[in-house]
Amino acid sequence: MLIEQIIVLAIIQGITEFLPISSSGHLILVPALTGWPDQGLITDVMVHMGSFLAVLVYFRRDVLNLIIGGLELLRGRWTDDGRMALYIVAATIPAVVFGLTLQKTGFLEMVRGPQIVAWNAIIFGIVMYVADRFGEQVRAMEQMKFAPAMIIGVAQALAIIPGTSRSGITMSAARALGFTRPEAARFSFLLGIPAIAGAGILVLGDALASGETISMSAVVTGALTFLTALGAIAFLMAMVRRMSLLPFVIYRLVLGIVLLWLVYSGFFTGVA
Repeated sequence: MLIEQIIVLAIIQGITEFLPISSSGHLILVPALTGWPDQGLITDVMVHMGSFLAVLVYFRRDVLNLIIGGLELLRGRWTDDGRMALYIVAATIPAVVFGLTLQKTGFLEMVRGPQIVAWNAIIFGIVMYVADRFGEQVRAMEQMKFAPAMIIGVAQALAIIPGTSRSGITMSAARALGFTRPEAARFSFLLGIPAIAGAGILVLGDALASGETISMSAVVTGALTFLTALGAIAFLMAMVRRMSLLPFVIYRLVLGIVLLWLVYSGFFTGVA
């Protein structure tokens, strides 16, 4: 890959994977505007690995506590951290079931177009605004129960449809349930760990099946993705402590409108 493609891909993937602005909306625009060839499955694996490591590093204390809590559960001891680990595992199941259903029925390929991405960026941007504007800020993650965890997990399943944004829809669900912005973001990131890891494993399987090998450009892209993803997480966590999600809502609306304009002007029909 060209050095420009490595840098742009790492920045776009790292930032949009965690900010609630729809990564798929940007990933549709980049190749359409640049004409760059597909980066390959191994690069996709490295990008997922970079994102995965960024979450583990930033939330290392939470992750360690969840691991210890999970091990305690296996020993028959019920702790708060073990309960949270169980909630995260259970809340991941809806996304797995929904994703496999869409893949098996072929429906997933039908919802990958730029028009779907554009409308979802707008619709779920409005959902985010309503949830953040009218949701109470009274609950911490330590007050999480099974029912709200599963509701957020069902919301995460919707993010399989491009344009929704995994972090955006899970934060919106948490805010609608009364969790504070920092706690909504925190649970969203921790809930995303199994999803990101699972996606990386699936892509790795496809890469190995196709006979691809690890290139230096793929490794560099993964490393840069780690750095940009870590910065994006830190930025979002700092931002939600100080202000609302309105800037992200506005950005999503603008992105959706731009994509719709490109769709209806025939731009994507002329792109290979």
